[in-house]
Amino acid sequence: MDNSTLPGPAPALVPYWLSATTGGAGVDTPEPGDKGALPSQRQANVLLVEDNHINQVVALEFLSLMGVQARLAKNGLEALAACADAPPDLVLMDIQMPGMDGLECARRLRAQQREGTLPPFPILALTAHALDADVAASLEAGMDEHLTKPLDFVALRTRLQRWLKLPEPS
Repeated sequence: MDNSTLPGPAPALVPYWLSATTGGAGVDTPEPGDKGALPSQRQANVLLVEDNHINQVVALEFLSLMGVQARLAKNGLEALAACADAPPDLVLMDIQMPGMDGLECARRLRAQQREGTLPPFPILALTAHALDADVAASLEAGMDEHLTKPLDFVALRTRLQRWLKLPEPS
């Protein structure tokens, strides 16, 4: 499956999280009227939820090269805790993980967002499963997109640019 053919948000629709990025763990999002850094001057914060060490290394390096600040959770339970501690601007979620899989984690994150305990942010499935049924399961669980592994730098950057303001490549 070619990642570039999956649907994305309409270009005219700009989610609020494009301009509401955080500066990283431990840094609060400015409140209205805060004289802190402009949102466009802060790095996007992405939570990578991945249990495979090789995939972690590759994805974290890609995100670093894109100028994105990334945090790692190794399963769904760690992802829930990380989002509660410091909500990310975007989650890249593996599907098959021990403990709690990515589909269940996405369902729980979306439930918390509906309850108002978490702000909205996009969740992108990141998996080797590329069948139409796999894509449908990801979307049904509340994910915004379905990316396939192995990771491709250009495809990942293109997808992230749909949801986040990334720095221009140098």
